[in-house]
Amino acid sequence: MNTESLARWLDGRDIAPGEPLEVSLISGGTSNDIYEIRRGDRQLVLRKPPEKVPPGRNETMLREFRVLNALNGTDVPHPEAVAVCEDTDVIGSCFYLMGYVDGWSPMNVEGGWPEPFRSDLSLRPGLAYELVNGIARLGNVDWRAQGLEGFGRPDGFHDRQVDRWQAHLAKFAFREIPGLDTAAAWLRAHRPSHWTPGIIHGDYQFANVMFRHGAPARLAALVDFEMATVGDPLLDLAWVIMGWPNADEDRSQKGYVSYEGMPDRADLLEHYAKVGGRDVGEIDYYVVLARFKMAIVLEGGYARHVKGEGGNLKMAFYGDTVLTMAAQAAELAATTRL
Repeated sequence: MNTESLARWLDGRDIAPGEPLEVSLISGGTSNDIYEIRRGDRQLVLRKPPEKVPPGRNETMLREFRVLNALNGTDVPHPEAVAVCEDTDVIGSCFYLMGYVDGWSPMNVEGGWPEPFRSDLSLRPGLAYELVNGIARLGNVDWRAQGLEGFGRPDGFHDRQVDRWQAHLAKFAFREIPGLDTAAAWLRAHRPSHWTPGIIHGDYQFANVMFRHGAPARLAALVDFEMATVGDPLLDLAWVIMGWPNADEDRSQKGYVSYEGMPDRADLLEHYAKVGGRDVGEIDYYVVLARFKMAIVLEGGYARHVKGEGGNLKMAFYGDTVLTMAAQAAELAATTRL
């Protein structure tokens, strides 16, 4: 990174002008590079596309910042939006600055949970309820008043979902995925007739939130808004619970975190309805849609792996997960009472 150019850009925006600039890499990968920026007593985070900028990634960065900026002044925990740069000559790509969040991510802790949540299971329900609180608040933000008019297309949101994702699949399809057509037909026939638009995170899960240090559980920030839009917020809730274990399932080996001590799905739905004020009576539709969408998203990664184009080793394991997700979507479509 050209730190001299970045320092001049910061000076021009009165962000700790004249102070020595310290830049250190927090994480990097195929999606984003994230740096810690220290200047005087300011501690910020810089987020930019990777060195080889994928097509459309600069535009995605600008969308992410727009969401963060819209959330400033709301009750949604998030990194403060500080500044954005659309001039790719400064450091070679678009980038934005956000406030540094003092907290921890389940993705950066072995087993997902630090102490005291690792050993005291009675504290874990708070993590789940705080996770749900985040999207309940996000979905209730007045997105028009916060400057997100035109950010998404809420009109006809559910009418477009199946066609949109099937068209996306067609770009890289190379095998049959049993259950996907069944789920698609069911989704077309059971679209919600009444719903209230709101901001959607788009990939909401424990991996994309941060918690404050210590107990009790306190949500510090929702992060990674690259898939955000304005649509039906209940899809975020479905994204959370589609892989949440049932009461009779083994909760210790469900995913990248342990669900031991966590509330049941029904408890989470009740909590969301109470905090968010939305009817969750048709949640099965959203879970089918979430699994349908997830199967197609992961199939894209698996297709790249099969062609030898994927740099992420996790993509090799997506193949079976896709088949499971599609089968579960079809099964729920066949058994739900909706």
